[in-house]
Amino acid sequence: MPPHIGLTTSYTDGTQRLDRRYVTAIEGAGGVPIVLPTTTSARTVERLLGQIDGLVVPGGPAVSEGCTGDLPEDLDRLDSLRADSDRRWIEACWQSGRPILGICYGMQRLNALAGGTIYGDVEAEHDGAQTHSQKRGATTHPVALQPSSRLRRWLDTDTLTVNTRHLQAIATVGTGFSVAATAPDGVIEAIEHENGRLFGVQFHPERMGSVTQPLFHALLEQAEKTSAAASA
Repeated sequence: MPPHIGLTTSYTDGTQRLDRRYVTAIEGAGGVPIVLPTTTSARTVERLLGQIDGLVVPGGPAVSEGCTGDLPEDLDRLDSLRADSDRRWIEACWQSGRPILGICYGMQRLNALAGGTIYGDVEAEHDGAQTHSQKRGATTHPVALQPSSRLRRWLDTDTLTVNTRHLQAIATVGTGFSVAATAPDGVIEAIEHENGRLFGVQFHPERMGSVTQPLFHALLEQAEKTSAAASA
């Protein structure tokens, strides 16, 4: 059976939404995407957890946990219901050993839940930071992958040109995480956990086609290993 990968979603004015590119990226890697409900029910999470083998936490609005500075006016605030729901799904998968890929906001939530800190506005707080948001006129920029990182092995390259779609960024990494990639200005662009099952990227790989498809393949490989170990 192909791995089933849960997807959290955006949540605005009582409506869940999900960019279809996340779905096609998982399908393209051979997985089965499962769209998860935005919920505060521990029972719902417990019952549905058995139906997924891994998790993707997509992009989203502001992360308020562990912020080192004020949030900018041009960044949407995170709905408290989504904040609670995402935390429940992340913690359930983390504690059960299921792999997690955090994308943009998703990476920042992983880091914050591990005790790391987040720049409220990276351009205002990080010395020499370039513009990292399309809202403010950015387009793309290169990132350098750490030679010893799993990300470098999966993508099989030392540098990568990525999209630029964030106002916040990681200030300090959380417990167990290490930096896997950085932008030329030193902004952290990817992290990975020492347990090998948790990783995050600041850019949006679902928008980059075959170049970053190996990230989704890696997620599925980890999900298969976890599922096989659980059933052994």
